[in-house]
Amino acid sequence: MKYLVMVQGTQADYEGMRGKASEHAPAWTQEELRAMYAHMGAINDDLAETGELVDGQGLAEPAQTRLVSVDADGKPAITDGPYSETKELLAGYWVLDCASLERVTEIAERVARCPGPEGLTDYPVVIRPILDGAGDV
Repeated sequence: MKYLVMVQGTQADYEGMRGKASEHAPAWTQEELRAMYAHMGAINDDLAETGELVDGQGLAEPAQTRLVSVDADGKPAITDGPYSETKELLAGYWVLDCASLERVTEIAERVARCPGPEGLTDYPVVIRPILDGAGDV
């Protein structure tokens, strides 16, 4: 079965990764960034080796986000970032093809152990099964 595994973050988290601390996120050192990228890279390499990795990407900071909806008159309502520092958005994802929910949970637990600076917000790793299009709801 395919699963979407998601990690979350805020604009403040992205700014912290650029070395700018705030009340919402600590500043990352270059060593901490290298450790985070090495951790995530090892996960990606292992998933590619097992054949479970379908796709995985980190996403641009929330300040580069655009929200598109339709207003009461049926006209497009477009909002560009940046957003409030505390608003959590999708920061990255994996699409995985795993034999079981237990297996994808093991992977999510590994993702959740990603190193970072002291004081970093501990967001949950979200797992969502992907519907196969056969009428599952």
